[in-house]
Amino acid sequence: MTTRTRILTGITTTGTPHLGNYAGAIRPAILASEDANADSFYFLADYHALIKCDDPQRIQRSRMEIAATWLAGGLDVNRVTFYRQSDIPEIPELTWLLTCVAAKGLLNRAHAYKASVDKNVENGEDPDAGISMGLYSYPVLMAADILMFNAHKVPVGRDQIQHVEMARDIGQRFNHLFGNGKEFFTMPEALIEESVATLPGLDGRKMSKSYDNTIPLFTSAKDMKDAISRIVTDSRAPGEAKDPDNSHLFTLYQAFATKAQEAQFRGELLEGLSWGEAKNRLFQLLDGQLGEARERYHQLMARPSDMEDLLQVGAKKARAVAAPFLAELREAVGLRSFVNQDNFTISNSKKKAAKSSRILSFREGDSFRFRVLAADGSPLLLSSEFADGKKAGAVIKQLQSGQTLDIRTEAYGFNVWLDGECVAESSAFYVDAAQRDAGIEALRAALAPIED
Repeated sequence: MTTRTRILTGITTTGTPHLGNYAGAIRPAILASEDANADSFYFLADYHALIKCDDPQRIQRSRMEIAATWLAGGLDVNRVTFYRQSDIPEIPELTWLLTCVAAKGLLNRAHAYKASVDKNVENGEDPDAGISMGLYSYPVLMAADILMFNAHKVPVGRDQIQHVEMARDIGQRFNHLFGNGKEFFTMPEALIEESVATLPGLDGRKMSKSYDNTIPLFTSAKDMKDAISRIVTDSRAPGEAKDPDNSHLFTLYQAFATKAQEAQFRGELLEGLSWGEAKNRLFQLLDGQLGEARERYHQLMARPSDMEDLLQVGAKKARAVAAPFLAELREAVGLRSFVNQDNFTISNSKKKAAKSSRILSFREGDSFRFRVLAADGSPLLLSSEFADGKKAGAVIKQLQSGQTLDIRTEAYGFNVWLDGECVAESSAFYVDAAQRDAGIEALRAALAPIED
């Protein structure tokens, strides 16, 4: 029997969906959910919202707006599992189990945390000023979202790839510490759709609420038209040829047009179509495609109880997967009934005997990579990307051959070189040279006797 690919996608509930959210995440996810070979999980990431927002009314409104947007956009709840993160109590419990095995050094490397620290330092403040544990441990909650349902693929933007990689690291460490040969967690892959549009906003930067440059999706046709009228264009007058390839307006049109419509619009711009008429064409295209969905959206927003019923059904489907799986994980870590502990001594001794450093090979998109893990499951080394598995395997073989390793330090990290080429870099985050040097020695020890 062929295993269906499990796909998981979540949207943080901190704002009103705009055109960029729709083109970049919602529309492609809805299309992906129609694949008969996919087992799709879609959720409202409302626990994540608490990290960014302390306005209860805004969070509640956003939860409704995003749920209505998914449903109005055509998400078929009979084909997928559609739920609110906060309706699945197993997720925060799994978050704690994963927190207890997640290396602090790994979390220190998270982009969002590092960016906040850097900003504080730049402003002359304490490095951790205003940084909550929610922000710091955000990657662990995201790992729990992914690993709870053993997702194979997680569609994300490029800025979220690191979080999927961290979910892999944390899941691998849990498997190593408590699996006794069993792999509890599937290793997820970040799914980056190159064809998915990253839309420019009114000023040409990425469409984002942070920049206040968004085009509303379902609020009203008038709001959409008003926003489109504010798109920044150059000063070329009607009759002057426009450059479609350097036009934010054309990029927006292109994301929703057929090839024939795109070609016609391009030609008209080159022939001197006025910017005012070009903006009107964009509005007509979007209104034609989104008008019916907008009407469904407002019907849903007027009947929140209908959405609540659908989400409760989705929560039951999700918990039917999550509850028995969490029971397995509780058993694995020792949170067992006092009545059933016959295998405790045996399994505990087996676990101790099984601990050893390891090399884990995995595929990431079209590339092949490997990690070296220490005996306690902490990551030591992450390889570069290789075009095929044979090349990655050959590098692993060389590293284990006993030859002197060419390790080159760089700040508080290090790289490994073979035949004049950098083939891997340190996985851990080191706060000083002493920790880095200890990491290098741990790597030498791990590679000397390791068995693939």
